[in-house]
Amino acid sequence: MIGPEAFDFDLPAAQIAQHPAERRGDARMLVLGDPGAAPAWVHAAARDLPRFLPPAALVVLNDSKVVPARVYLRGPGARRFELLVCDPRPGLGVGGRFSAWVRGARHLRPGDRLDDLDFTCIYIGPDPVDPRARGFEVVAGELLPTLHRVGETPLPPYIRREAGPDARDLERYQTLYAAQPGSVAAPTAGLHWEPEVLARLDLVRITLHVGPGTFLPMEAADVRDHRVGAERAEISEAAATRIRAARADGRPIVAIGTTATRALEAVAAMHGELVPYSGPVDLVITPEHRFRVVDRLVTNFHLPRSSLLMLVCSLGGRERVLAGYREAVRAGYRFYSYGDCMLV
Repeated sequence: MIGPEAFDFDLPAAQIAQHPAERRGDARMLVLGDPGAAPAWVHAAARDLPRFLPPAALVVLNDSKVVPARVYLRGPGARRFELLVCDPRPGLGVGGRFSAWVRGARHLRPGDRLDDLDFTCIYIGPDPVDPRARGFEVVAGELLPTLHRVGETPLPPYIRREAGPDARDLERYQTLYAAQPGSVAAPTAGLHWEPEVLARLDLVRITLHVGPGTFLPMEAADVRDHRVGAERAEISEAAATRIRAARADGRPIVAIGTTATRALEAVAAMHGELVPYSGPVDLVITPEHRFRVVDRLVTNFHLPRSSLLMLVCSLGGRERVLAGYREAVRAGYRFYSYGDCMLV
């Protein structure tokens, strides 16, 4: 049994980034050396990434786009409910069903109506898959246009600002290459890259729409029992072909972020190799996972006892990664979504 305490570390609250760096490439980057190599790590800036990658590396990006998925709707008795829509996909009009984490859900009864101007949905009941979520059906209007009209950028709960999200978050809590709407959280390892850096890399895009389960701590006694909920992934035939060809040629595959890693490894685990795919993935990568696609990972610094930190440790080695985390704390790195990053 492996308990969540195996992926714990101490972090001063002052090092949790509340705002992004002044410029994307200003973020710091801790580069972990090869196992057993000296030095054990190098301190750099995010914009230095190309010089730390092999020239032949193929870099995989997640091009999902964050949707303003936090919305406030009026319910019975004029009560105001806060919904974080779990899967804000296009095309959810009348008859469409969606799930959301709801603040105040205990006040809802099946059949209750929630609305905002031309949008109305009815409450169905607890989600059959995600015990934290509640199910709804649209009876008037369309969900995604409503979110774009009145929704808020769903900043993570550890970003605590009295005034909430601001106009700058609309730009900075989004990668420059975001294209496919559907995430409730940014693939944050992609927030650091400026056009001049991207132009120096051999890139391929895939999509994984990030759900709210990414914020959940591991509470199961054995981390192998932890679940984050299904997320939608898209890997085109062209992307799968390029990645397979690169691996066949011995080229390193560099994932930008745990989200790209989860998509690649989940599809490869299901099919024995990377294939074109469109559908749900729910892989939780544990220390027993055999990596079939990803060789290197660029990732932000994650929460203690989280499945994302466990993923990074599973690739880079637990002691080595946690030693890097302790060095990042000592050196004053900024942590979490708007913080700095590391190359493993």
